[in-house]
Amino acid sequence: MKTIRLMKCVLCATVLAAFVLVGCEDLYIYSIDAPSDLQRRIDSIAAAKPSTGDTTYLTIITSIVGPEDNSAGWWAYFSDYFTIPANKLLHLEFINHGTGVNNWNNWNLALANAQRDASGYAEYFLLRSDAYGWGNADYDGAMISHNYSDIDGDDDIWNDFRTTMQGAFVSIDVDHSVTGNVFVTSTAVGTNGVTLVQTYQQPVSATDDIVAFLVCDGSSFVMKKAYLIPSKKAVIEDVEPVSIAISGAPAFVELGDENFWGDAIATVTFADGSSEVVDSADISFNVIPDMTTLGKKTVVVAYSKTKQGAYTKAITTVYSLEVTNPVTSLAVTTMPNITTYYYFRSDSIIFNPTGLVVTGAYSDGTVAVIPNTALKFGKIPAASGPQVAVISYVGATKTVTVNCPFTLVQGVSQVGNTDFSSGWWTAFSENYTVASGSSVTISMYCYSSQVNNWNSPCTILRKADNTENAVVRMDSFGWGPGYGTATLTSDWNWDTFKSKISGSRIVITVTNNGNNTADILYNVTYDNGETHFQKYAGITVDSSDLTCALVTEGSYLVIVQ
Repeated sequence: MKTIRLMKCVLCATVLAAFVLVGCEDLYIYSIDAPSDLQRRIDSIAAAKPSTGDTTYLTIITSIVGPEDNSAGWWAYFSDYFTIPANKLLHLEFINHGTGVNNWNNWNLALANAQRDASGYAEYFLLRSDAYGWGNADYDGAMISHNYSDIDGDDDIWNDFRTTMQGAFVSIDVDHSVTGNVFVTSTAVGTNGVTLVQTYQQPVSATDDIVAFLVCDGSSFVMKKAYLIPSKKAVIEDVEPVSIAISGAPAFVELGDENFWGDAIATVTFADGSSEVVDSADISFNVIPDMTTLGKKTVVVAYSKTKQGAYTKAITTVYSLEVTNPVTSLAVTTMPNITTYYYFRSDSIIFNPTGLVVTGAYSDGTVAVIPNTALKFGKIPAASGPQVAVISYVGATKTVTVNCPFTLVQGVSQVGNTDFSSGWWTAFSENYTVASGSSVTISMYCYSSQVNNWNSPCTILRKADNTENAVVRMDSFGWGPGYGTATLTSDWNWDTFKSKISGSRIVITVTNNGNNTADILYNVTYDNGETHFQKYAGITVDSSDLTCALVTEGSYLVIVQ
């Protein structure tokens, strides 16, 4: 053994001396040629590591994320947390597996300000592999781009996507730029040789750490590699504005009032596809209307800044309004869709004016419909029986009002704040025990901010000790350890789902089948009498220990039995 080590040392010294003597120009004579695949293996190892001297390799604790049979329900199985300081790029590599049933049964990337159990935890966004996501106020789905295409020529890109993602080798770069933005690039190379690339960017803290982790949903991942390298985004490329849209501008203004902008907002779309509401101080008016005469007026609005605030060529749009005589009185000519409200708490109820038509009489004797956007609505007193809410129009010289009548009926309990301020996982009903072989039915009225589909009731299935089986929403979505076995059916019109939630009567039936499965049925009747349903069948539970509860966000539920 000593002889062998000595020979190796002599050989190394000889080779080193040879390098020194021949110089760089003659190094080609020392290229490796035995064994035959050694150079290939060395090149492969070199290519697998980033070409930077500032690389931090991260230890992967959870090497297999989620059950390998892809039975993971949403928000039940997670990868390790990966902390990304400012000016660093996180690189992840893993093998993606999924059921292949739905587009979202693949990887999902969560980006937050901390780990999930930390105080003050908040998500920046959730990004799915199928070019979809959601997040905080800075989330902008228009910033997602991808190269997904119709490979088999059947006019459906998603069946090709699902095929490619099965067993795909995925790399994800999450670049935390000091510019206060994060840039995500995912590359999936399928076993069929197809490469899928998706990108997304969003504002985040420019100084605080951000935390990334993967989430399963009918999927699982075999983690291969994780490391940090310096950020590749020191600056952001500036982009030009391409269009501007005005919303909330007054439809008419009384003679004597020169405020033609009112509460309008201007939204600018930039060349990269992103949009943002711009400061009204940055708006200019190329044509200022004559507000001293009656009639229709045109306003020309201009904006002349890039996304980063540099001055550039202006973009313009127009809107119209009418200068009218003063309004002298109001009349309710069509009642709103909701005329009976159910309540439980003592705080006043927010008036939903959907369907309402109010006409105004003018000083010249004419009568016309006044847009609801020009009216102000008082709250409805929370007391049983007949009540009224005050509708107001604020004119140039005086305010005119009219009362709108309602009927109020008190329920037996309430879930969520009456002003729609309840955040997620903060407002719960009582626990209802569901005995084996029996059902529990909960009837309620839902009042919603109508901002998102999920501003509606969710049902929690869990044990008496609060160990969760599943959480299922009214809008055909759920998660949890028992959710993976569920079969979903519904008959929603998704184009109108959000706008129809408020005022709906909802009857939720939870059935304990007695065979360690449970079903949940939502029967929904809109305020106009239209009916729909949402059903979840076969959720895995422990039939000997099953309770249910309701939770809601951005809405409130008045339980009536």
